[in-house]
Amino acid sequence: MGGVIREASVSSLLSNESVEGWLGCPWVQTVPDFVEDKVRRIVDDARGKGISAFRQLTQRFPSGREVPIEYTTVLLGGSAGMLAVGKSLLAVAELQSRFIAAQQTMERDYWKLREVETRYRLLFNHSSEAVLVLKVGTFAIEEANPAALQALGLNASGAAARRSVMSAIPEGEQQAFRAMLLRAQDQGKAPGILVHLGEAREQWLVRASSMKGETGPMLLLQLVPAQPKAAKAIPESLPSTDAAIGSLPDGFVLIDQDGVIRRANQAFVDLVEFGSVDSVVGERLERWIWRPGADIPALLSILRTHQVARLFPSALHSELGTETEVEISATATPLGHSLSCALLIRDVGRRLGRQRDPKEVRSLIESVAEPVGKMPLRQLVKSAVDGVERHYVKAALDLVGGNRTAAAELLGLSRQSLYVKLGRYGFDNEDQTAQKEEE
Repeated sequence: MGGVIREASVSSLLSNESVEGWLGCPWVQTVPDFVEDKVRRIVDDARGKGISAFRQLTQRFPSGREVPIEYTTVLLGGSAGMLAVGKSLLAVAELQSRFIAAQQTMERDYWKLREVETRYRLLFNHSSEAVLVLKVGTFAIEEANPAALQALGLNASGAAARRSVMSAIPEGEQQAFRAMLLRAQDQGKAPGILVHLGEAREQWLVRASSMKGETGPMLLLQLVPAQPKAAKAIPESLPSTDAAIGSLPDGFVLIDQDGVIRRANQAFVDLVEFGSVDSVVGERLERWIWRPGADIPALLSILRTHQVARLFPSALHSELGTETEVEISATATPLGHSLSCALLIRDVGRRLGRQRDPKEVRSLIESVAEPVGKMPLRQLVKSAVDGVERHYVKAALDLVGGNRTAAAELLGLSRQSLYVKLGRYGFDNEDQTAQKEEE
């Protein structure tokens, strides 16, 4: 009675599992390590009491499959040993797993519902349009956003809760207003009518429609001023400035010190191919403008140091995948501890090529051709390569306004390699401002 399996059989539900591999093996060797103690306790209980209590074990079959089984053992008479009888808990385990999955799904749905309610509440409370939700029949106010409370002349301290909207309507207009609500209740919606609301009795256009609520049908009221309020007086120069910025043929953006767009014109929106002017506000400019060594962080670094950048070259990547070569001229204005930067972005991709100074080109050609016949070909090639390399290093420094970090990225060099080339070609004493920036 050492717990060695002599005979084994399974029900038809597990008939596809062979148990011949158990024969001659101790029972504890047919279960996972963490279940061995339970097997020993079942065997000891049967030895001491004749029958053990039911215990749930994980039984491992020779095929490697593990099945939850509830066992009890019975001590047989004489030297016959013990009989272990088990009941498969696969159905119970499956129900438990389904229950846990359903519970997790319910929790996810609950949090999604909470998120939807939060978004609804934010939109409802911050909407500039006055909106009311009324209970059908009594026309009691169930919900009202701040704009609606202001239109009705009510405070936001809860005085409007469960109050009939009819109390805010002048007596002479209540009959027509009630008729509109009843029509919306019966037909789903009703044409708007003009009503005088608030202490000032301003004229509002009120529209009503029916909707479903948690407690039953509701009425949705939308209030629109019949005569929009006059805009606040602003200097006469501002409209003309806005019009000028909006009609610029080049892209214009106003960004903060983090590169977030605060204002833009239609030309910029056309370049990035992204919705409307309002849709780009709040986005980061580096979403569309970037190139190694010539991105928005590099431009902001120049603006923090010099407050101005001229003809900064970069690439603009539109939402539709178009890449365009652009030049950026920018200026920065300190605003307290922050920075406001105005950028003009010009599409230069349609140019046939960057115009070069004829004297510079002629000088470069002459410097390559002049030593012919005076030195071997190998030295001629090395001299030509040095001249071209010096030309490109200088051009990169000019493109990024002397910013050596940006120039190194533009040329695909490390800063140490760029410093070696600057010393080789005599640029060490040039552009001291850029060197101070690196330090």
